[in-house]
Amino acid sequence: MAERYESWVDRQVREAIERGEFDNLPGAGKPITGLNGRQDENWWIRQKLEKEDIRGALPTSLSLRKEIEELPDRLDEERDERNVRELVADLNTRIRDAVARRVEGPVVFIKTVDVETAVEGWRERRRS
Repeated sequence: MAERYESWVDRQVREAIERGEFDNLPGAGKPITGLNGRQDENWWIRQKLEKEDIRGALPTSLSLRKEIEELPDRLDEERDERNVRELVADLNTRIRDAVARRVEGPVVFIKTVDVETAVEGWRERRRS
């Protein structure tokens, strides 16, 4: 009977399994996140940034996306509606600037934040 060919890689994996090197790895038996059901095509970038807790070193496009995501928490720190409006206006100015010129980093389509919606959300959260 002919012996089955085993590549060098296959042999390395088989021997590692036999030695138990794949036993009790972190995440064993858990689903791989980020592969299914994601609407954001840049999910893997977000996941890496969250895992590595990377801040400040982001390309402009990703930095703006992160700011939009964290905007409600940032606005909740403000006590004055005028400051809330100024923060949103400043963010929108930077978004328009980034869209108008080619910024570094991946191309990410970013919509400006509706000021009135942001202010109304801020008011609602303050009432709660």
